[in-house]
Amino acid sequence: MNTEKGIRQNLTAFITLVCINVFVGSMVGLERTVLPILAKEEFGIASVTATLSFIVSFGVTKAIMNLIAGHLADRFGRRTLLIVGWFIAGCVPLLIILAEAWWLIIAANVLLGLSQGLTWSMTVNMKIDLAKDNQKGIAVGLNEFAGYVGLSLTALLSGYIMTRFSPRPEPFVIGFIIVFIGILLSVLVKDQQHKHNKKTGTTPSFRSVFVNTSFKDSNLSTTSLIGLMTNFKDGVAWGLFPLFFATTSLTGGQMSIIIAVYPASWGIFQLITGPLSDKLGRKWLILSGVLLQLIGLLGIVFGTMFSIWLFASLLLGIGTAFVYPTLIASISDVASPSWRATSLGVYRFWRDSGYAFGALAGGAIADQFGLENALIFTVCFIGITLIIGLFRLSETNVYTKNDA
Repeated sequence: MNTEKGIRQNLTAFITLVCINVFVGSMVGLERTVLPILAKEEFGIASVTATLSFIVSFGVTKAIMNLIAGHLADRFGRRTLLIVGWFIAGCVPLLIILAEAWWLIIAANVLLGLSQGLTWSMTVNMKIDLAKDNQKGIAVGLNEFAGYVGLSLTALLSGYIMTRFSPRPEPFVIGFIIVFIGILLSVLVKDQQHKHNKKTGTTPSFRSVFVNTSFKDSNLSTTSLIGLMTNFKDGVAWGLFPLFFATTSLTGGQMSIIIAVYPASWGIFQLITGPLSDKLGRKWLILSGVLLQLIGLLGIVFGTMFSIWLFASLLLGIGTAFVYPTLIASISDVASPSWRATSLGVYRFWRDSGYAFGALAGGAIADQFGLENALIFTVCFIGITLIIGLFRLSETNVYTKNDA
């Protein structure tokens, strides 16, 4: 078995993992455009908070599973959890197609959160296992690129199918194909680095890693906060953008394009930002990304035409691409191999809790004060996070510091 670290040395396994994460992201893309419209048109749900309940269920379960999966991965390996995650994913499109009540859609999203917590966590950990220390950024960047491009393409495709046919069952039939390919590729990939990583040090207690990542270490805790903010914004975007743009003069096709451009640019630009963080460092790339997200969301709120909203969506995606792989690489810089997956699990717990917090806060504010004010509240939250990051983050990339 090949235990030598490096992307080139493990190229076949690495490419397979990249392909797997395309399909992992595609499972989320199935819902991105369709479910908010489905809630309104087929289930007659008028409350924005109630509509966004499917995002809350997804965010909470994904966050908790991230927390558990990271710890389990350090002890039992990655591939088994990856395959289990795919089998859980297979139930999601079936439940959505057959659902006769909204609570079944929420149940489907509980399963989606569980599967995403397993599959996405394992693909990113397996890539970091294979990469050298100075390749963490590019490894994470390729992983997130694959996932969010898959998400974007499927969001665009499902939106098109919905416009051409109906909100269901047609868009969700794609899900069965995605799950089949995901299982097939996951069976083929090898968990090459697990035994090697177990020998790199004593694994500290879960409690100590959780406290250190969440509160004690200034870099780890601030990284976790910025991750939470990023997905808080994404929870708002996921739930409110379709409803917000439905109140404008945009056509269904234009709305689908704007919604798809955001995760597409998020995915594509991570090909650049991941490797860039290996060369230029983490701190200023992260802070620049937060600033771009703030500007992009302001463009969404105050835009008046398709071209402005399209550009704002592009900026929002690029800003997210700046922070997403860089935050994970920063965690990997600080955490040692013996507790890295656990620390990443804690970070991803806080980051994906942002989906639930964003959907709850965004929905409640939208119901009371309108969709636009919910987006403005999110802008303020991003601004506060930017200020905190400016004072609490320090550079974690040792290669960048050594070159300075």
